Amino acid sequence: MEIRDTYEVIIVGGGAAGLVAGLYCQRAALKTVLFEKGLIGGQIAISKEVENYPGVKDITGLELAEKLVEHTKAFGLNIVQEEVASLTPGTDVHTVRLANGQTYQTTALILASGGSARKLNVPGEAEYLGRGVSYCATCDGLFFRGKTVLVVGGGDAAVEEALFLSRIAGKVYLAHRRSPLRAGGLLQNRLAAEPAIELVKNTLVTAIWGDGNVVTAVSTESSDTGKKGELAVDGIFIYIGYTPNTALLPPEVRKNEQGFVITDEKCET
Repeated sequence: MEIRDTYEVIIVGGGAAGLVAGLYCQRAALKTVLFEKGLIGGQIAISKEVENYPGVKDITGLELAEKLVEHTKAFGLNIVQEEVASLTPGTDVHTVRLANGQTYQTTALILASGGSARKLNVPGEAEYLGRGVSYCATCDGLFFRGKTVLVVGGGDAAVEEALFLSRIAGKVYLAHRRSPLRAGGLLQNRLAAEPAIELVKNTLVTAIWGDGNVVTAVSTESSDTGKKGELAVDGIFIYIGYTPNTALLPPEVRKNEQGFVITDEKCET
């Protein structure tokens, strides 16, 4: 196995956490490289608005991500857009192999790989992905101008995206499997004041239907009574949380039942 290069720190993941880690490593004059297979900036880059970042009152997610990247690059962080295929922890040295076959070693490995959108795992979800099924309203919302859409979820992300879609779609349903939403109070107040959004509580989506080309409806079931129903929709946006991107870790790295890495008080394995 040929080692292409050796670093003091290798960071896996180019979201906000990875970029900030890279910034501090550069300020400490550590030889560092950051690998990211997708969009630099991560989930924040596809957020329409960011209202809770201290010191920045009004900014889009993409603008904030660009500022983070600009800041880290000003300190010389080496950002490489390649996919990490495997990680092999060692006693003193850790090995990182990329999907392109290149191999690197490091004495410190920072895993900031974030998470992937959790799926409903219902019939029709995979079949109609990109044809009415989406996990990103910011990316795909404009395809549904004037149409009827369903947002699934009850947290901040679901409510934020329902509010965003209400300015584009003709009608927005927000379905949550429980009665109380988990979203913050401010977001719930905005939701209540938006006439284009209809909240559908205690509702599960059990199947997604289409005409072979695009989504046309979803099957629903009451989580209270078991009563079944159907909603005619042109699109469904799923925001039910995230699954940690830790599958590439070897078995010796301990994880909990949800797939999150178990660490000590220093965030070390």
